[in-house]
Amino acid sequence: VQLQASGGGLVQAGGSLRLPCAASGFTFDDYGMGWFRQAPGKEREFVAALNWSSGSTYYADSVKGRFTISRDNAKNTVYLQMNSLKPEDTAVYYCARHVGWGRPQAPDEYDFWGQGTQVTVSS
Repeated sequence: VQLQASGGGLVQAGGSLRLPCAASGFTFDDYGMGWFRQAPGKEREFVAALNWSSGSTYYADSVKGRFTISRDNAKNTVYLQMNSLKPEDTAVYYCARHVGWGRPQAPDEYDFWGQGTQVTVSS
């Protein structure tokens, strides 16, 4: 299993970025996917998740209305569209494969993680 996140960079507050996460080594359609982030000195926190069967989405309150998670099964890729970025969104963003049931916000429901991509939002 491999997860390759990319698309990070430096952006001004109010700007947008789209993070793709390319998956390989497993049947992508059969799994939910999630995004987490970790800022310096802070614990890893949930950002967004997408259920594999229902297509339901889940978001942290801090990003609701600004971020959108989506997937393209034909490309084995999950995306995180980030709009109206704020300096407090600065972090390393990780994609992960969801194998749990019922708690997509919990890191322990994910078994494989990508290497992370840095997002820096300047004020």
